[in-house]
Amino acid sequence: MFQDRADAAAQLAKRLHAYHGQSPLILAIPRGAVPMARIIADRLDGELDVVLVRKLPAPGNPEFAIGSIDETGWVYLADYADQIVDTAQYIETEKAIQLELLRKRRARYTPVRPAIDPEDRIVIVVDDGLATGATMIAALHATRTRQPKKLVCAVPVAPTETLEKIAPYADEVVCLETPSPFYSVGQFYRSFPQIDDEDVIATLAR
Repeated sequence: MFQDRADAAAQLAKRLHAYHGQSPLILAIPRGAVPMARIIADRLDGELDVVLVRKLPAPGNPEFAIGSIDETGWVYLADYADQIVDTAQYIETEKAIQLELLRKRRARYTPVRPAIDPEDRIVIVVDDGLATGATMIAALHATRTRQPKKLVCAVPVAPTETLEKIAPYADEVVCLETPSPFYSVGQFYRSFPQIDDEDVIATLAR
């Protein structure tokens, strides 16, 4: 469906063209969305930053999210979380682990400046695709608390039911494709390499 993240970002930028010239703030969910957000920010003449959130992984399955957490410690739990996790202690332990990782990432990603303030700005939160939508919900919630003028979620691909879950958290949701069946984000990219911290730091430094 998409050649790579650059292809997906270019297509998203076209769909978001109405925001060109309005100085939008493009917030990427690291790490995969950061190079995409750079392209979108350049095409829309906007500003780039990151919104730091982490998934809360299921026991024994680190790729499957039962929820998510933002930098403030706010937690979103999926409606199925209590079917997978039977102790509150597991959640508390994961919260502590992920919060510490978020602190380290913030220190590495933007060491010489604070996060860009989204207050009274058009803010577009970008990811390379959604599966459960947990991290996007945390990212939108974290951004909403800082009072943007308009909050947009923009992704290349996601299941329809996931978009329905995140819709209440955004003023607008832009998604290029909603294929079914949906197993993972990576299945819809011909090239989907891992993005590491050094790539993120270099992109933000530009």
